[in-house]
Amino acid sequence: MKHLSEGRKMYISVMVVFAVYALIFILFEDYDRKFLKPFDEVSDWHLLMFSIVVMMGLALLLHHYARHMDERISREQATKENQMRRELTQNIAHELKTPVASILGYTDTILDDPQMNNETQRQFIQRTNAQARRLTALLQDISTLNRMDYAAHQLTMERTDVSEIVADIVQETAITLEKHHMTLDNCLPQDIIIQGNLSLIYSIFRNLVDNAINYAGEGTNIHISAEQTDDSWVFHFSDNGVGIASEHLPRIFERFYRIDKSRSRQMGGTGLGLAIVKNAVLLHGGTITAHMSNQGGLEFVFTLRKSNFIS
Repeated sequence: MKHLSEGRKMYISVMVVFAVYALIFILFEDYDRKFLKPFDEVSDWHLLMFSIVVMMGLALLLHHYARHMDERISREQATKENQMRRELTQNIAHELKTPVASILGYTDTILDDPQMNNETQRQFIQRTNAQARRLTALLQDISTLNRMDYAAHQLTMERTDVSEIVADIVQETAITLEKHHMTLDNCLPQDIIIQGNLSLIYSIFRNLVDNAINYAGEGTNIHISAEQTDDSWVFHFSDNGVGIASEHLPRIFERFYRIDKSRSRQMGGTGLGLAIVKNAVLLHGGTITAHMSNQGGLEFVFTLRKSNFIS
């Protein structure tokens, strides 16, 4: 019954219960029979026919109700999905508007002023480049989420070394971490092997590191560790930064949700990083939560299933 609709499940369940009850009642209707035997009274056959007619009538009524129940659920789901799509479209349009307006503003200024000195022109080009990069990052994040939403079945799942991925990320972000006077303690054991999508596993850890770099604060420490259970790896990703207010915790995985919108844009964030993290974890059969750590910062705890491969 896993793939049946709610209405169909209800219909089958009620009919099975009624059929079992009717069978017991017909065979043992006077409650004193000790064994089964053919009906020897006309009333027994009448009772049998009456029960069959009642059961058929009930079946028709339940089928009608189940169909309408499924239609109502489908309409409600469609309405909810359409609302979510409208909100997402509005958010995307809003997020695209800022970098596009900036790019047009800088380029129009350069074109309208042929006598602009080289230094000012260079500054405008650099700002245009920064906005173009932000626009590219936003489009990439939207593409990643769409791929998980609508083409998850096409994602390649293969033997993936999480330890190696995180080690690469540590090297890639070393200069940025040093610039912000931050440290990253990679305490993952060697050879954490899972069966997953390489690109999405990379996105999980890279987005968490980038999020900590952008919002934990100068001079803070990032800590990554993991422990294994029978079928999964449990990862702990924490920092000792400023953290966030408790009322924001339930919403930090929502798409385009920002605690401080102006600061997020200044940092170059797209507002989709943690949404990608959550969706990627769920796609790999895991779970993820966020809470304030004992060090005062933010801690993410998430699971990823172990690989079927033998390392």
